[in-house]
Amino acid sequence: MASVREVTDLDTLATKIADLETRAGAPDLWDDQDNAQKVTSALSRAIAERDRVLEMDSRIDDLEVLVELGQEEADEATLAEAERELAAITKSVGELEVRTLLSGEYDEREAVVTIRSGAGGVDAADFAEMLYRMYDRWAERHGYPTKVLDTSRAEEAGLKSVTFEVNVPYAYGNLSVEGGTHRLVRISPFDNQGRRQTSFAAVEVIPLIESTDHIDIPDNEIKVDVFRSSGPGGQSVNTTDSAVRMTHIPTGIVVSMQDEKSQIQNRAAALRVLQSRLLLLRQAEEAATKKELAGDIKASWGDQMRSYVLQPYQMVKDLRTNHEVGNPQAVFDGDIDDFIEAGIRWRRSQEAARD
Repeated sequence: MASVREVTDLDTLATKIADLETRAGAPDLWDDQDNAQKVTSALSRAIAERDRVLEMDSRIDDLEVLVELGQEEADEATLAEAERELAAITKSVGELEVRTLLSGEYDEREAVVTIRSGAGGVDAADFAEMLYRMYDRWAERHGYPTKVLDTSRAEEAGLKSVTFEVNVPYAYGNLSVEGGTHRLVRISPFDNQGRRQTSFAAVEVIPLIESTDHIDIPDNEIKVDVFRSSGPGGQSVNTTDSAVRMTHIPTGIVVSMQDEKSQIQNRAAALRVLQSRLLLLRQAEEAATKKELAGDIKASWGDQMRSYVLQPYQMVKDLRTNHEVGNPQAVFDGDIDDFIEAGIRWRRSQEAARD
């Protein structure tokens, strides 16, 4: 908690809240709706951040009282309750500490995740589907809603690509550390000779665009193609040209959407994801400029960030943080919180080293 308090700086936060409350109370606030949304959202986030710390401090104070009562009365039941609360608080403080590390410009956003199969043929397509299931199970474990935007299935098995949203605050901050190249080593179920195969899949994570971001794209910079959806069937699917492929001509970024029921819905979803990718591109360009000014700093994530080995031994290892587990099945079932936490701490340490 000392670390959390130091990062949060409640005195500075209180000053920020007071300033935002003054601005939010201005009679002409809503004359500029975009600015009003920024002010009210910032105020809500600042209050929530303050309350999380104060509530945790209160829980710790209550625990100290509980322990004192148990010791004074030699009450085993009370002390057992204190042990359980201590374990719960320890877990909560760890989660709160990780949350305080998510201080990037877009960390609090919802996320758009795209998984693409890479080298490895049908094994890679199957691996891409395994990764999608892994993230879907992770979201399900936490009660986070998800929404599939686009699916492209491979001919034999698995996925060529899939794009989906994770609609919860800080989804981007958490999942951004999952971006990169993932590698799978196993005995291929698609090889009739039972040989060991290595396959790759790429994970891309971008922040979901918000109405106040002002990523304006001129119409003459966008090429839109419509085509027939290739989904599994259902009302309006495969009967109309409802799928949309949107190309941003200056950058060559291509976004396809086909999982909504109408062309209008797919077009809106494609534009939102295109804006998100352009927003991230702008951020990357700004970061590259800052890095150039600061000089060459060896802090690359590398192309291959995690290995999932099923043969000849069982292990999943993150090559940046060196965090590893010996139960790949649990990982593929969505148990990736420790990898995400290690990734967030690693990223923060790299940022601190650069600063």
